Amino acid sequence: MAPDKVQRTLTDGQEEWSVYSKTRSTITGESLSKDEIEKLTKWFHATLYLCLGMLYLKENPLLQEPLKKEHIKPRLLGHWGSDAGQSFTYIHFNRMIKKYDLDALVISGPGHGAPGLISNFYLEGVYSEFYPNISEDKAGMQRFFKQFSFPGGIGSHMTPETPGSLHEGGELGYSISHAFGAVYDHPKTIAVTIVGDGESETGPLATSWHSNKFLNPITDGAVLPVLHLNGYKIHNPTVLSRIPEEELIALFKGYGWTPYVVAGSDLEDMHQAMAATMEQCVIEILAYQKQARESGKAFRPSWPMIILRSPKGWTAPRKVEGHYLEGFFRAHQIPLTKVLTDDAQLQQLEKWMHSYEPEKLFGKDGKLVPELRELAPAKGKRMSENPITNGGSIRQPLSLKKFQDFALDVPKPGVTHGASMEYFATWLTHVVRDNPTSFRVFGPDETQSNKLSKIYEAGKKVWVNGYLPEDEDGGNLDPKGRVMEMLSEHTVEGWLEGYILSGRHGLLNSYEPFIHIIDSMVNQHAKWIEKSLEVSWRQRIASLNILLTSTVWRQDHNGFTHQDPGFLDVVVNKSPEVVRIYLPPDANCLLSTMNHCFESTNYVNVIVADKQDHLQFLNMEDAVAHCTKGVGRWDWASNDQGAEPDLVMASCGDVMTQESLAATALLREHLPELKIRVVNVVDLFKLMPNQYHPHGLTDTEYHALFTDNKPVVFAFHSYPWLVHRLTYKRRGQHLMHVRGYKEKGNIDTPLELAIRNEADRFSLAILAIDNLGDRLGNKGAATREHLLTRRLGCKNFAFETGMDAEDQTNWTWPH
Repeated sequence: MAPDKVQRTLTDGQEEWSVYSKTRSTITGESLSKDEIEKLTKWFHATLYLCLGMLYLKENPLLQEPLKKEHIKPRLLGHWGSDAGQSFTYIHFNRMIKKYDLDALVISGPGHGAPGLISNFYLEGVYSEFYPNISEDKAGMQRFFKQFSFPGGIGSHMTPETPGSLHEGGELGYSISHAFGAVYDHPKTIAVTIVGDGESETGPLATSWHSNKFLNPITDGAVLPVLHLNGYKIHNPTVLSRIPEEELIALFKGYGWTPYVVAGSDLEDMHQAMAATMEQCVIEILAYQKQARESGKAFRPSWPMIILRSPKGWTAPRKVEGHYLEGFFRAHQIPLTKVLTDDAQLQQLEKWMHSYEPEKLFGKDGKLVPELRELAPAKGKRMSENPITNGGSIRQPLSLKKFQDFALDVPKPGVTHGASMEYFATWLTHVVRDNPTSFRVFGPDETQSNKLSKIYEAGKKVWVNGYLPEDEDGGNLDPKGRVMEMLSEHTVEGWLEGYILSGRHGLLNSYEPFIHIIDSMVNQHAKWIEKSLEVSWRQRIASLNILLTSTVWRQDHNGFTHQDPGFLDVVVNKSPEVVRIYLPPDANCLLSTMNHCFESTNYVNVIVADKQDHLQFLNMEDAVAHCTKGVGRWDWASNDQGAEPDLVMASCGDVMTQESLAATALLREHLPELKIRVVNVVDLFKLMPNQYHPHGLTDTEYHALFTDNKPVVFAFHSYPWLVHRLTYKRRGQHLMHVRGYKEKGNIDTPLELAIRNEADRFSLAILAIDNLGDRLGNKGAATREHLLTRRLGCKNFAFETGMDAEDQTNWTWPH
């Protein structure tokens, strides 16, 4: 059926989906005067003129001479489709800021529609304040246009270079969770969050709608979502734009929101509808907050949200060359794609840009006319300059108790057993208590499982979603809590990112195997930090701290599905300027490491430490020294003092450190003539050459520990090939023999799981013997056979009893 035929035969159901039917609005009223509508329209047109300029122009910014191909960028990059809807939303909330003296920021979920907001930031004057060379005149406008999606300029999203941005939107799905993270503990702030209808199809976005159950209207700000349904993604219709409106409204009511619809394409009618709807939303938000704050009783309102239906590519030509443009998928990216090769399209672009009447919006010098400049909020109130969006500018250091005072007593290395996580939890309790408005703990329903429940003494779990009497029996729920739990790694990670991007601090704790769910989120955050380092006015934010526990080597009851230490491989891919990985071997090292991470800025810190009881190795003084160095020789476990070692036994990770030491003890027992050096790694990036990572050892430092002519048996927490990747440039790499997790697992006992992966004490000792041929000859054959027999016996014992032998479980360092 031809497109025009479809348009003429819309059914009643289809009328809801089309923006070309009569304007519809849940809230009715005509609160705007004709003069106000005219000014809002002119501002709107000014932003859209700037949007097109960003997409197309490198010269002739005010079209004061006929448009020529030489004025057009040689590569046309960027997105047009959601620009108008985002600008329209921003303009109308600006009106609310002025009327109600609001503190607000804006988050662009669609991401690719950045021109719609950047254009507003420029008109408000903020962009020029941050970048004086992008001045509010003709020359500045030309530079403003040329830099967009241009080498040496800025990207096409709300990148860190953009004032007012704390969410880039390059990867879709995180706008709502980032918005909530930004308003937790910011009680005066409203985050206007524009959600793309393509974005709304993602899993992370779907779960994040439930963030309203964790918002305390007394102590937190508010989020005003604007679901922008413009109907299409790159090519396909969007799901939410094509379901019955009754079903759409029921969906969001089911999420606990009060949805208000604004739908249409007639600009004057849409202005009236949006003005009335925005005001209703603001009135409701302020009323809920007033009720909660005056009564002192937290409750969960049905917070307002807006469903905005407007044409994709609004104000573009409806058709080009007989095909639909405005209101169809063709408006998604560059709307007129042939302007460099087709004179007719070039003329059409010129006509289109002139239709906004730039001569009435800007003076001959390129300055916005004064009557329009008055529409912007006063300086200090513009969303594009909100200090929350440059969170480092308001970040305060954490108040941290001296972690050394929480040490586990280790009178002798390798003899004491203890739960590292529980000792850390005791210190963490004070971190929570001493930073009541600037630190939160986040996790997917695992805080108690991860042995961190002691922190509930200082701050319980945030819950603003109804209570039962049973909850008093250890439920630890409290609307004023400091622990944020929801069984969506995406949402809690998004909350944490929003929280630290807006100037605060936090910690995410999660099971190691399922942190992969947020691989791409961490990737995006690392990219944000890296790009921020290039922006002079961006202040440093608190580091993103991810504590991984319930690790691969202690998944006795969950088995193979819960065994995956590969998140480290993902993190290693990121820029060495922004990522750090730590594997503290015991409780005191964990305390020292976490203190360092909480004090650090502009990093993604990944800390791997198991939650079960483990052998403890270092007293606090030695632990601090070891963690400060990041890698070191353990003199108490080595016997190569004053001599060349025959062998280096290295380890990284708590379980693997114990297995490596047990293997060392076996070798010293059966082959006492061997000179063995024991090396432990806490900071994984120490293995890299220092020219590739700032934490990397120099060649001299590396060879002083690992040698370059002796075999190294390296017991590693994660996949063994990662160590080879990090050390591949080192001399003596052919002598590096790494054992770790090899994707072999089931419902195993701890030792039997290590045996499956050839990372147990017996296999490590056998590996050493096999690579000491020049030193031992055939002298180690009897020991090798003995170790094979013992390994087989331990495996059979586990199969028969379901347990590891007590002498293995309770093993301690014998020397």
